[in-house]
Amino acid sequence: MLPSGEQIAIAHGDERAVITEVGATLRTFVKGGLSVIEGFAGEEVPTGARGQVLFPWPNRLGDGEWSYSERTGRPRIDDVGHSTAIHGLVRWRPFRVDSVNQNRCSLSLLLHPTPDYPFLSEINVTYHLGKFGLTVTTTVTNRDDVPIPFGVGFHPYLAVTTPTIEGAELEIPATAYVAADDRQLPTGEILPLLGQALDFTKRKSVSGHELDVTFTELRRDDSGLATVVLADANGGEVELSVDRNFPYLQVYTGDKLERGRRRTSVAVEPMTCPPDALRSGKDVVVLEPGQHWAGSWRLRRR
Repeated sequence: MLPSGEQIAIAHGDERAVITEVGATLRTFVKGGLSVIEGFAGEEVPTGARGQVLFPWPNRLGDGEWSYSERTGRPRIDDVGHSTAIHGLVRWRPFRVDSVNQNRCSLSLLLHPTPDYPFLSEINVTYHLGKFGLTVTTTVTNRDDVPIPFGVGFHPYLAVTTPTIEGAELEIPATAYVAADDRQLPTGEILPLLGQALDFTKRKSVSGHELDVTFTELRRDDSGLATVVLADANGGEVELSVDRNFPYLQVYTGDKLERGRRRTSVAVEPMTCPPDALRSGKDVVVLEPGQHWAGSWRLRRR
């Protein structure tokens, strides 16, 4: 048995993707023989949250208790360096495989209450390959008898066809970013980007930039999509687009990853809320008992 459990392969035309039972993780995605994401091998345990689903919170959650619906959460600290709990609770849990066909698979998990997150919820993640590339749709259902708060995120690393990201150009349709302290937790300020070093609204090189930034106030097209483009030095381009349910993007250039992974790809992480949202309440999604929420993002190589 592989560390990430059952491997679910889907295909459409010259596109291939593999999703794992553990964490409903996107392990590989290739188009025409070229990687769209920098994933990991079947015999590996993913590091750096590579391809993982982030629920019931993305990014970091500060230490100390938080409360909602007269219940109290006590997060376990797993990012010791920042004294925070990072990327939720489902990354290492086996999902149920609900359905698989040639170009689509659907996985779900019933998340029982824990000291970190004292609510009963269900998450379903569906991966679909088609004319728009890979579309990922997430549905969350409140299975509890009280209102529940949550956030959702994903952690794909966009691939380049060069050994590193040096010389690659990045375009991020964001006009503001979330200011953070030395623990990578929000200070409460959302700052404008116009004319700043972090302004990537016009495509520019990532060389010389070390990014681990929460971008927001996204510019969208007529269909409501906001699209990030990573163009490498060989002319290859990867796009990640998010719908209106994902108003935040964490962009990380991998400067603190393990040797051999540093600055070899760019993580572009769709998020429904900023870091520490369960404690701050900022843009958390709230569901009444029995209510559903759904959001989508998509990924393709042009």
